[in-house]
Amino acid sequence: MRTLGISILLLASAGAAVAQQWEIGGAGGAGFLSNVSVASPAGAATAGFQNGFAAGGFFGQNLYPHLSGELRYAYLQSNLQIKSAGESGTFSGNAHAIHYDLLLHTNRRGSRAHTQYFLAVGGGLKVFRGTGQPAAFLPMSQFGFFTQTQVLKPMASVGAGMKYALSPRVSLRVEFRDYITAFPTRLIAPAPGAKYGTLLHDFVPMVGISYVFSGI
Repeated sequence: MRTLGISILLLASAGAAVAQQWEIGGAGGAGFLSNVSVASPAGAATAGFQNGFAAGGFFGQNLYPHLSGELRYAYLQSNLQIKSAGESGTFSGNAHAIHYDLLLHTNRRGSRAHTQYFLAVGGGLKVFRGTGQPAAFLPMSQFGFFTQTQVLKPMASVGAGMKYALSPRVSLRVEFRDYITAFPTRLIAPAPGAKYGTLLHDFVPMVGISYVFSGI
C-alpha cells in the first residue's frame, strides 16, 4: 500500500512537471529617456540621452495561475546628449539591459479569455556605452564631457502590458517598461562646478510575439 502511494505521488509530480509552461519571444519598439538638470556656473542645461530604437527577447516560466517570471534582455540605441539654450552636443552610444521580472496577470494561460493583462516588477543591470570618437573640440564642454567608455548600473524595472492569444500557443504582446537607474556620470562627466541630477528613466514601449510550450 505504501509503495502504491509513493508511486501515485511520483506520477503526480511528474505530471505537474510536464505540465509546466514556458514562454519565449522577442519584441521591438523605442526608448524615450528622461534628462537630468545641470546647474553650472556657465548656466542651466540638461544632460541625458536621445530617443532611439529598442529590441530584445525574453524567456519566461508560468509559476502559478496568476504569477509568472521572465528573464529579459534589451538592446537600446541611445546617443548621449547635453542641451542648453537651443544648442546641443551629442555623442554616439547605446545600452544593454538584462533583468528578471515577476508578472502578475489577470487569468491563467489556457482560459477562454483571449486577452491577458499584466503588471511587471523586477530588477537587473544596465550597461551604458559611449561609442563615439573623441574630438579636439567638445560642444557643451562648459557643462560636461562625453567619454568613450562603459558604465554598469543596478536597474529597477516596472511596467505593464497585455497578451492577445493569436492561437493556443502564440500571443501578440504589447507592453511598456520603465528602466530606472542612477545617472551614469562616468559616461557624461560633469564639468568642474557643474551639478547633475541623479535619477534616469528609460520609458520603453514594445510590441512582440511569444510562443508557449510545455516541458520539464
